[in-house]
Formats: sequence, structure tokens, C-alpha cells
Amino acid sequence: MTRYENVLESLIRAPKTWLITGVAGFIGSNLLETLLKLNQHVIGLDNFSTGHHRNLKEVQRSVSDEQWMRLKFIEGDIRDLNCCREACHAVDYVLHQAALGSVPRSLNDPISTNQTNIDGFLNMLLAARDAGVSSFTYAASSSTYGDHPGLPKVEDVIGNPLSPYAVTKYVNELYADVFARCYNFNSIGLRYFNVFGKRQDPDGAYAAVIPKWAASMIKDEIIFINGDGETSRDFCFIENTIQANILAATTEDHDARNQIYNVAVGGRTTLNSLFVAMKNELNLNGVVYTKDPVYREFRDGDVRHSQADISKIKTKLGYAPTYSIDGGVEKAMPWYVKFLN
Repeated sequence: MTRYENVLESLIRAPKTWLITGVAGFIGSNLLETLLKLNQHVIGLDNFSTGHHRNLKEVQRSVSDEQWMRLKFIEGDIRDLNCCREACHAVDYVLHQAALGSVPRSLNDPISTNQTNIDGFLNMLLAARDAGVSSFTYAASSSTYGDHPGLPKVEDVIGNPLSPYAVTKYVNELYADVFARCYNFNSIGLRYFNVFGKRQDPDGAYAAVIPKWAASMIKDEIIFINGDGETSRDFCFIENTIQANILAATTEDHDARNQIYNVAVGGRTTLNSLFVAMKNELNLNGVVYTKDPVYREFRDGDVRHSQADISKIKTKLGYAPTYSIDGGVEKAMPWYVKFLN
């Protein structure tokens, strides 16, 4: 039995109380669904700036009435310290997912990105520290690696940030480290690498590539690829990300805390290869897409290649990703066909 399987069994035997910030978002709602199915008690916090009521309704349909009653939802903003304090009351584990994502969004509106991702993060750290929570796990980002050219990306070697968003996620890591040094409040930061899966929003100017392309293919629209299509990413299916969060939150190894971990599969997929994989999988689900992609200029703030070294999270937390990019696309595409039809 894997360490993750052992943890899941332990949680079922002895349920805990979890706080998920950004609970109506893509990652937050998937974490919520998993925890409720494990019969955990969950406090959910969201202001619906990027999350959606429909995500919560979908989770409700996927769990039993008894499990759904284990959720206490708070509509509020992490920029409000009192709201953060209310949410952290009597909580065992915090999974802090709330943020304004997207490199392009941060380039267009750095003030809002800073207010949510730095001011809001500090509020959550302070509230969690004062509430005496058992663990604080937060969403960091692979954007922190910036312009460092080395591959694969190793946690303790980073470059200069390439966007205001990257700055905010790096500042999160600095604040978390300072709270460990000054207040003995340890946390774990998870540097996500291109997470994808069901309920990832395909709409809007800041949609991630997989949901955006899925929507365009289903609607028989033109696919635009930034650059020559050989840009590569370490795409990580949502189930792997859920595993990383639960392992991080529940670890009792002191040496594993106050650390930063890459969350990915340790591979590289080009945009051209992704295009083919998605087109083929959608074809198996009744969507025949025949258009060729249209190539355009590289996007400001983007790095050329990204790939994670995941040896640290495997060793210290027992992380073992169960989905490759192909397996994740196979699981995700039917959801988009259903959602968009």
C-alpha cells in the first residue's frame, strides 16, 4: 500500500476539519470533492472573483447529502483579515488555493494581483498562525523559476521572475519562510506545474491552454498556438495535485515541513504534441476536429520550456503521480464534451 493510500484510510477512520480557500475554483472544488467523499469536514472560502457557483453545485451532485452537509461555506475575501480569522477557527488543516492566477492578467493589472496574492496570503498566514492550525499548505507556482534555463527545475535553484504574478508567488514563499523562522509556524508550498482537469474554466481571456483548446475544438473554432509550438510544459493532471496537497497537509515528518515542492509528473510535452493528443482523444468522444492550428507570436512573460524534478516530493512526502499527460487528457476530455454540449 502506498503512503497516500495509508493517509486516505487514516482520514476515513479519523476525519479532520479542513479549510480550502478558493474552494469554488478549479483546484479548490476538486479538493473539496475528494475530501467530502472521504467524509471530512470542510470550511470553504471564496469570493467568486474567479471561482464559480456551478463548480460547487457540481460537487454537490457528486457526493451524498450527508457528505455535502459536512461543508460550511463562507463567501468572503482573503484580503479581509477578519474573514480569514473566521475561516481558520477550529481548523486542523489549511489548503490555501485562493489567488489571482495568470501571467497575462498580472501584466495587465499588477495591483489586483499583488493585493490578492501577497496581502491576502499574509492575512491567511497570520490567521492560521493565531488559530493554531496543525498545518498550512499553499499553492506556489512554477513561474517562480523565472528565466533560469536549467532543466529539470530543482526547488532550490531559481532565476529572475518574468511577471508580476511570478513575483507574488515568490513573495509567498519568502513570507512562509519568515513565519517559520520568526514564529515557528511551518508550512509547505507546492509549486504547481500546469495543472489541468475537470472544472478548469475554458472561458475568458486568461483561460489555460488545455480548457481553452478543448472548448475551441468542440466548437470547431481555430486553435491559436503562441510561438512555433515547440514550447514545452510539464502538464499535471488534477488528481496528482490533490494527492500532493493531502500528503503535504498530513505529513508528521518535521523535516518535510517548511519546504517547497514541485508538483508535476517530471515530463515535457510540447504544445504541438498536446494539440494532437487532445484532438485524438476528443475524436474518441465524438468530436471530430479537422482544422490546423494557427501560429502567432510568443506571449510576453512566458518561459520557453518547463519541466520539474519531482525527486524531493517523492522522497519526503511519498508522492507518486498516478496520471501521465495522456492519462489525464483521457480523463479530462469527456468532461469538457459534456460541459460544453
